[in-house]
Amino acid sequence: MTLHKILPRVLLAVGISLGLALSGCSGGPDYTAHDITGVMPDLEFNLTNEKGEAVTADDYDGRLKLLFFGYTNCPDICPATMARIRAALGGLDADTRDDIDVLFLSVDPERDTPERLQRFTSSFGDGVVGLTGTQEQLKALSKRYRVTYGYGEPNDNGFYLVSHSSAIFVFGPDGRARLLVNQQESVDELTADLKTLLNQLD
Repeated sequence: MTLHKILPRVLLAVGISLGLALSGCSGGPDYTAHDITGVMPDLEFNLTNEKGEAVTADDYDGRLKLLFFGYTNCPDICPATMARIRAALGGLDADTRDDIDVLFLSVDPERDTPERLQRFTSSFGDGVVGLTGTQEQLKALSKRYRVTYGYGEPNDNGFYLVSHSSAIFVFGPDGRARLLVNQQESVDELTADLKTLLNQLD
């Protein structure tokens, strides 16, 4: 089994363990996702966006943010997850959607140029932002959120797969980590979780 298929299971196990650690808390909102408030650090990064501009987490302050690690050549998990996010956001009213950013973070900067990122993100609607960075920047961010990524061996044509996490991290407008969404959560459940979170933040 390839790392590309193993990593999502590892992330799911991490998510489950976080959920279990928090299960003793009572009186909080009812989420399908794992509530990671106070468990994971605030959103913080120095990266490059799909326009080739240097950006930090502060540039997305004041908006709900969904962060997903991936790469544009991903054959399955990335396009499926991005489509799931788009569908989930479609269950929100237009004004609410306008206050949410989807941050697609490529861990394949060698191939994912700003132009390539923009072509990929544009197919998933408005509010989707492509980000990437140097290996130093990417490793710092992946370490911060306890995820890993790695590169497979290139084939004869130079194509290679990239292993990466399959989780969606949700951060509040203030940058605080709020939810960890795994691949088992349905579109309707993700929509419901976002509505619950937004109501809590009002």
